[in-house]
Formats: sequence, structure tokens, C-alpha cells
Amino acid sequence: MKLSRLHWKNTYSSGLLKTLVVLSIPTIVEEVLATLLQYVDTAMVGQLGEQATASVSITTTITWLFNSIPGAIGTAVLILIAKAAGAGDREQVKKLAQQALFLSVVSGVLLGAASVGISPFVPGWMGAEPAIQEEASRYYFIVSLPMVFRAASTILGAALRAIQDTRTPMLISVAANGLNIILNSLLIYGAGLGVAGAAIASAISYTLSGILMFVFFRKKGMFSFWWREFSVEKGLLRECFTVGAPVLGTSLVSCFGYVVFASLVSGMGTTVFAAHSIAVTAETIFYVPGYGLRTATSALIGNARGERDLRKLKTVAKLSVGLTLVLMCISGLALFLGANPLMRIFSPVEEVVRLGGEMLQLVALSEPFFGLMVVLEGVFYGLGRTRYAFVVETIGMWGVRILLTFFCVQVWGLGLREVWYCMIADNVCKAILLLIPFLRKSAWREEKLLGKEIQK
Repeated sequence: MKLSRLHWKNTYSSGLLKTLVVLSIPTIVEEVLATLLQYVDTAMVGQLGEQATASVSITTTITWLFNSIPGAIGTAVLILIAKAAGAGDREQVKKLAQQALFLSVVSGVLLGAASVGISPFVPGWMGAEPAIQEEASRYYFIVSLPMVFRAASTILGAALRAIQDTRTPMLISVAANGLNIILNSLLIYGAGLGVAGAAIASAISYTLSGILMFVFFRKKGMFSFWWREFSVEKGLLRECFTVGAPVLGTSLVSCFGYVVFASLVSGMGTTVFAAHSIAVTAETIFYVPGYGLRTATSALIGNARGERDLRKLKTVAKLSVGLTLVLMCISGLALFLGANPLMRIFSPVEEVVRLGGEMLQLVALSEPFFGLMVVLEGVFYGLGRTRYAFVVETIGMWGVRILLTFFCVQVWGLGLREVWYCMIADNVCKAILLLIPFLRKSAWREEKLLGKEIQK
């Protein structure tokens, strides 16, 4: 009897693990491709010199800041649609999909207008040297123009993932990235447009991604073609806001922190900032498995809540954490061994390569903590408990990273290595704070996890 029960349990867990992996792989591939898009821009522009690299990199954190709004909306949409899909409520899924489309257009238009409006001032706000401010401003202006398409790609893609379609967003990412690589070659070097060419290539690829996401969103039957059946429902928008506001708060706290963090580093000189920004970009691809698993975890946990299946919910959470830790240990080792060769892809300047390589080897040791933090966020998001993640992000980013970096740079006059120690301390702190309630049995009570009300 015990062996039979154990066999059933192992089979059940294996089935969920397979589902988790199948859903995660396209999302991981998509994240990798999105990172490669950034890699291509940085590598191609990096061959033009340090100033060109700084021109592209100096506005990155502001771009993250604006992207955080459709990102938060997308997370809310994923949580709500996944739960409705798990409950088998097809009508509710369609209604939520309509709100997703409405929010894509509204947020994209408003953010695009704001982003274009501040483009002349962003490089100066970020502490860029006068020599690169004009070129950096032009780059930011161009990539801000297709903001409505960028918002649509993010939010509608989240809606598709909520119904466990991770393959379509991946294929769209393949198409957009392929176009970007071709256009980069033609515009940066062939047409001699340099940094502006990289911006135009990115803008066109963003536009393609948004258009394709809308086309497939409609083909999946997420909303009716007839616009007279389209309706904006205040109650559902309010529900999206209730779930998404803490996610947006988390993103804003994080992005404003990155802005302050980058401005503190940019004052350390062009070479140091180039090494720092390239290393940050280079590291990205090594933690994308965690983000891919986070999305799949949130969708499956949301489905389990809709199904009111506590066993499935707990099993998915445990499997996702274990799988993420394994993957991040492997990626951390790969990053440590390939740090210097990776830096040479992005910059021909030996001092930039040396300094950036040292930082990558340093952060490689903390990759498992970063992955743990990311996937636990996905668990809490799937549960609808978005407020706790906001509190954790605030403590880690501002109470650890920014505060310690300020003292290291402005008070003690220390170097880039100490700045990266502060960044690692932030990630470790957040992982521990998220892990504590995950390990507590009281956090997994049925009335908390499967209650009718959305847990904040």
C-alpha cells in the first residue's frame, strides 16, 4: 500500500515537473532571445568605442522604469486569467483579455508620450558626460517611439502565457530578434548610422513584436473580432489594479533604485561605467532561466488556485524552487568560467574587459540566490500575494543596495568591486526574506491559498 502511494506521488510530481519544464522552455528561450537583442546592440555599438557604449547604456535604467508599468499590468493579467482558466470560466478569460488589450493601448500611448517628452533631459539626469549627451538622447528618443507596441507585446504576451501558451510569444521573439540583428548590420555599419542605427533597428523590431502579438492574441480567440462586443469593465480594471499596484510598486522601487545605483556608478568615470554596464548586460543571460521558470510557476499556481487544488499548488511551488536552484548553480559556474571571453564580445578595450570580467566572476557565486529570489517572487505572484514582494524589494534595494553603495562611493571613496558587493548583498537579502514565509507551514493553510478573495 505504501509503495503504491509512493509510486502515485512520484508519478504525480513527475507529471507536474514535465508540465513546468514544457511551459518554461519557450519562456526561457524567449528571455534568452530578448537578452540576445540587448547583447547584439551592446556588442555592435561597443565596437564603435567607449562613448558609443555609454550612449546606449546610460538610459537603460530609465527604459526599465517605463517598461515596469506594462510589466506590472502583464503580471496582474497573468494572475487573473490563469486563475479564471483554472476554474474553467471561459467567459471571464475573454473579459479579462479585453481589459488587457485596453490597458495595452492606453498605457502604451501615455508612456510613449511621456518618454519622448523627457528624452532631451534623461542623459543629463543620469550624470552622463557632456560629450555623449546628445547621442544618448537621440537613441532614447528613437526607441521610445514604438512604446504602444512594446506595451502590447508585454501585456498580451502575459495573457497568452496565462492560458499556458508560451510557444507563441517565443516564436514572435525569434522573429523580432532576427529582424533586429539584420537591421543592426545594415544600419550601424552599412548605412554608417552608428548609435542611431542601433536605435532604429530596435524600434522596428519592437513594432513587429507588438503587431504579431496582437494578431496571434486575436487568433487564439482571446477576444471577439467584432468591436461592438468589446467592453471596458470597471470592476475588472479595479481587480487588475488591486493585484497589479503592488507589482508596479515593486518595479518602481526597483527601477528607481537602479537609476540611483547607475548614477552613483556613472560618476566614477566613463571606463568604470562602461565596464559596469557591459557586465550587467552580460550577466543577464545567465539568470534568465529563473525568469522563465517564474512565469511558468505563476501561471501554474494561478491555475491550481482556480482549480482549488492545494496538492498541485504546493507541488508546483516546491518543484519550481528546486529546479531553479539547479539551473542557477549551473549558469553561475558557466558565468564564472566564461567571464573574460564574454566581456571581449562587447568591448575591445582591455581595461573594460579586465574590470568587467572581475565583476562577473564575483557575481557568479551569488547566482543561486538571485534565482531563488526570482522564482519565489513567481510563487507569491501566482498566489496573488503581491504586497509582500513589494515590501521585500523596498528593504533590499533601498535599505541594502542603495544605502551601502552611497557610503562606498560618496563617503568612503571605494571602487567598483565594493559596489558589486552591495548589489550581491541586496540579492541575498531578498532571497532570504522571501524564503522565510515559504518555509513556514502556517503560510500554506488551505483557507489562505484557496480562499475566494485575492490575497495581497
